[in-house]
Amino acid sequence: MLAIKPGEHGSTYGGNPLACAVAMEALAVLRDEDLAANALRQGERFRSAIRSWGLPLVQQVRGLGLLNAVVISQQASEGSKAQWNSVNELTWSLCVRMAELGLLAKPTHGNIIRFAPPLTISDTEMDQALEIIRKALLLQ
Repeated sequence: MLAIKPGEHGSTYGGNPLACAVAMEALAVLRDEDLAANALRQGERFRSAIRSWGLPLVQQVRGLGLLNAVVISQQASEGSKAQWNSVNELTWSLCVRMAELGLLAKPTHGNIIRFAPPLTISDTEMDQALEIIRKALLLQ
């Protein structure tokens, strides 16, 4: 179990020269385009913007870099019982609304919306995404 011997493990897709060359190029792009720094900067913009709106639907905004989550408030959703039976249903509806406006986000764990934009996201694209998210969270 502690050591793999020849013939005990195989892979048809990993470790071949092409896969290794592609991996090396991907790492070079990450370095050359400073995508880690972009992820940190854009992620902070994302979290700061949503927090600054002070919306009652938003219980918490959290994340690191460009992997972020918005927690939808159970209490704020309760005032909307006529439209939604639960905070989970409201969260799903918010994701559907964002999709209608052109942004894909994933509901997870019931009342959490996960956002994971590409590392290459530009300032303009982040501005567009934030506008869509704001419209959805304002139930527009």
